[in-house]
Amino acid sequence: MTAVVAGLASTGLVLLAVLGDLDTAGQAASVVGGVVSLAALLVSIIALFHTGGNGRPAVGRRVRAGHRGIAVGGNITGSALGTNSKVTGPPTTPGPTRPAPRNADDVRARRDGIAAGGDITDSALGEGSER
Repeated sequence: MTAVVAGLASTGLVLLAVLGDLDTAGQAASVVGGVVSLAALLVSIIALFHTGGNGRPAVGRRVRAGHRGIAVGGNITGSALGTNSKVTGPPTTPGPTRPAPRNADDVRARRDGIAAGGDITDSALGEGSER
């Protein structure tokens, strides 16, 4: 839609420059440029204040871990997380899982902590743990 409008406006300005005089074409181009600039400003302001449904700006999920912490933005399945942790036995067969939620909530693991933004299934969590 935007490309069609821009194409028609460009064609109209070129025809005005060719068929009319350059002064009129210059004034029309100035007006069109001003209108487009205001529309772009409006769109950028709307995008700046758009929220992700929780009252905060929708900037995406931030995943952060403190010193020796483990943070995962999605689901964890069949993994060993932590110092000296290990997976023993057969690999986990994938089962019906729901996707990790995709909202703007942060995932943060503090010092020596483990955090996931989704489900933790069939995993060894913590120092020296086994699955």
